[in-house]
Amino acid sequence: MKLRIGLGSCGLAAGAQTVKDSLEAELLNQGIDIKVQPAGCVGMCHHEPLLDIIDDNGQIFTYGHIDEKNIKEIIEEHIVAGRPVEKHLVHSSRQPNDFLNGQLKIALRNCGIINPEVISDYMEQGGYKALEKALKQSPKDIIEEIKRSGLRGRGGAGFPTWFKWEAARNNPGEVKYVICNADEGDPGAFMDRSLLESDPHSILEGMAIAAYAIGASQGIIYCRAEYPLAIKRLETAINQAREKGLLGENIFNHNFSFDIRIKKGAGAFVCGEETALIASLEGERGMPRLKPPFPAESGYWGRPSNINNVETLANVPWIIANGGEAFAAHGSEKSKGTKVFALAGKIKNGGLIEVPMGLSLKEIIYQIGGGIKADRAFKAVQLGGPSGGCIPASLLDISVDYESITSTGAIMGSGGMVVMDDTTCMVDVARFFLDFTCKESCGKCVQCRIGTKRMLEILERICDGKGRAGDIELLEEIGQKVKEGSLCGLGQSAPNPVLTTIKYFRDEYEAHINDKTCPAKYCKALIEYRIDPEKCKGCNLCAKKCPVNCISGEKKQPYIIDQQRCIKCGNCLEVCPTKFSAVILEGGGGEA
Repeated sequence: MKLRIGLGSCGLAAGAQTVKDSLEAELLNQGIDIKVQPAGCVGMCHHEPLLDIIDDNGQIFTYGHIDEKNIKEIIEEHIVAGRPVEKHLVHSSRQPNDFLNGQLKIALRNCGIINPEVISDYMEQGGYKALEKALKQSPKDIIEEIKRSGLRGRGGAGFPTWFKWEAARNNPGEVKYVICNADEGDPGAFMDRSLLESDPHSILEGMAIAAYAIGASQGIIYCRAEYPLAIKRLETAINQAREKGLLGENIFNHNFSFDIRIKKGAGAFVCGEETALIASLEGERGMPRLKPPFPAESGYWGRPSNINNVETLANVPWIIANGGEAFAAHGSEKSKGTKVFALAGKIKNGGLIEVPMGLSLKEIIYQIGGGIKADRAFKAVQLGGPSGGCIPASLLDISVDYESITSTGAIMGSGGMVVMDDTTCMVDVARFFLDFTCKESCGKCVQCRIGTKRMLEILERICDGKGRAGDIELLEEIGQKVKEGSLCGLGQSAPNPVLTTIKYFRDEYEAHINDKTCPAKYCKALIEYRIDPEKCKGCNLCAKKCPVNCISGEKKQPYIIDQQRCIKCGNCLEVCPTKFSAVILEGGGGEA
């Protein structure tokens, strides 16, 4: 019997380390000699902390929401008596969880299974066999295998991976670089972090194969410093790979030498753009450069450089080990393989998933994601992060692949998927994401620096109930100019959330501007809390919870809210007994 507990960032945040310590102490107390193996994140973040019990037949029983209170029960019932505790189970080999059952894991194949800080665990899963196999072939053969797989860059643009590799190989230079872009900065995205924390060796192996293919001897992982656990495990993995001779000189006794170092980034979103990343690596401010020349010709320190993101590189060892055709067998005609997504927002099963390209949004959100929290109505999904766009409920059946998503006005992006229900104000969503990109703009080009600021000012005015006739058309005009005139992908895609929300939710903009109402009843300047005098029983709960004492009245008599003093915190609505439902939230207000 084996025990395994998830110690990714999500598990640790939920108290998994305390659970592990308590579990080990209780096993010792009962004289049970079983070690508890640390693992990364299996993706079921909504059930953390997670504990796997694997019996001698290889059957897996996964317990969710583990705490110190139910540890003893699970030990006595399952480990000692052999009776699984059904009420705490969230997944088992006998009854697979829909969240896991609907996935196909290639990039995430080892996540939540191996100990990310033990190289032998990775090697037992076939780790570094792909590198050994690659070194017995020619670099040209490796690039052809990647070409057959149809692998496209998973960082957002979806550019063919083989083409970048071939371009870097064909450009002459004694020194070349392979760079892993781990500068994940999208709000609601955690794909790269989970991969780095849970399976760092797959990234190292993917980089080594890429290096062999293009003729590079040096590799750099550009990872944001806000990922301390990912950096720690990467450093451990690099040191272990060096000790095993899998990094360094003459790898596998082949005339191939390659080593990797880590560069901690300061967390600038624009550094996800490859030329801005290179500038940061060189010690300059992270600002994009004109292309051409492309990094494959003149990248880091003017040398040919190949840049791939974390997920792209994690796929490479699997493709080399299993063949390009095996990868291309999954997905759609033009979007091959699988894609990792981070499900966040108003969804029941938040976490990390990997599915074949071509699945519909509906299948992802309702089958794997379990649907919307509290069974509310689905409204939209923000796909592609702050550079992406909002896809409405009317397009739920759309196929999730590069071409189909682009046709909606959104982009695939790196894989952030923020789900929204009917309580979400789409104008405020556009304001939120534009505020992010406006602040993250490097300021190099006027269109992005000034254009996003002007758009943000208009959105803020609309949300404050001060929208004017013509604001929608002005947003569309400025948005198009920002897209057309910006130097890099940040500015070129920054207007997407605004333009897609106008395209699909124009009525909400019109309600904010013309009627001074927020249909979702979210924008504070456009809502009011009132007390229905016929339903109010004078229980005084709302007055007690009001932080500004704007609710007055007498016991057993209807209470009144002073609208001039109300800060619209919503406490009164939350505490009003359901049987009375006297507090009413109205969507009107603001300036006429």
